[in-house]
Amino acid sequence: MTISFTVTERDAGSHARTGTITTEHGEFQTPAFMPVGTSASVKGIWPDQLREMGYRCILSNTYHLYLRPGHERIRSLGGLHRFMGWSGTILTDSGGFQVFSLSALRKVSEDGVSFRSHIDGSPHFLSPELAVEVQEALGSDIRMALDECVALPSDRRETEEAVRRTTAWARRCLAASRREEGGQFGIVQGGLFPDLRRRSVEEICALPFAGYAIGGVSVGEGKEHQRDTVAETAPLLPEKRPRYLMGVGSPEDILLAISCGVDLFDCVIPTRNARNGTLYTSAGPLSVKQARYAADPAPPHESCSCLTCRSFSRAYLRHLYLQREILAPMALTIHNLHFYASLMKRIRKAISVGNFPETVKESLVLKAR
Repeated sequence: MTISFTVTERDAGSHARTGTITTEHGEFQTPAFMPVGTSASVKGIWPDQLREMGYRCILSNTYHLYLRPGHERIRSLGGLHRFMGWSGTILTDSGGFQVFSLSALRKVSEDGVSFRSHIDGSPHFLSPELAVEVQEALGSDIRMALDECVALPSDRRETEEAVRRTTAWARRCLAASRREEGGQFGIVQGGLFPDLRRRSVEEICALPFAGYAIGGVSVGEGKEHQRDTVAETAPLLPEKRPRYLMGVGSPEDILLAISCGVDLFDCVIPTRNARNGTLYTSAGPLSVKQARYAADPAPPHESCSCLTCRSFSRAYLRHLYLQREILAPMALTIHNLHFYASLMKRIRKAISVGNFPETVKESLVLKAR
């Protein structure tokens, strides 16, 4: 089956909305956060635990799976869902962002991108057609078109060229598609130039994608520019298709983007910061590395019902972290992903009952401590 999307509720005072996305592997409610399973695994947590938290869609990384173990091997083993033991929806990126982040190891042409593997230095070439082929071999439900993401700051000429190439590659990705199940999302680029963003929206949204994404943010532009770009771009995307903000995921950024009409998010923030000793709470981030928690018997978050908060104290988590015990990143990851799942559920409820503005105000006054 192809992807379907239905808007169910709208906030009267903003562009925020709730909806349902349905794929071959089930349905899930939006706004939704997708945990990042880079190499077919969300680090430190079992797939069943993610499902118990309420997650129904996760993201995997085309670039990494292409290099190792290889898309043909995953295909031969029954596809990515079976390979990683995940029965829900999977979104795969195109691999473009990872390739473009290699900087000195890659070269862009009209045909695609030449690059060298970060693993062994072997040469590879990623074209729009190969990006589609790899994702279809993986069997993902939502597949991203290959785009050109420019690093910031970038000048107008370079950004305009990236917009042109992104549109050309988007057309090639659609033409290369052979898998009827699921669907492709197009990606809007344009850097920090509002007129180029609008041009990219017009060109990409004129193509028959199943959804549309805002790319090229959270790449060094600073919070103010990031939020301005999202606020200017998101409302321009088609109302009847899912809107996806790529790579942005702090709680405050999610709230602001939802108010602009964004439906989908992914980011490594909750899992990466967990491995670095940071927990998210309703009172702001909490770092278990701090000495003041050495003898603290309280759970990480008093009102949290996650397994970590039901089981361990701040003092114990600090001890695990300092001792580099494997349980430390696992326990902190469980908490952070539970927090994010609960946050998204709370946001969806706030939109449905009409108090989303109050939820935003309450949440944005919380600062890191």
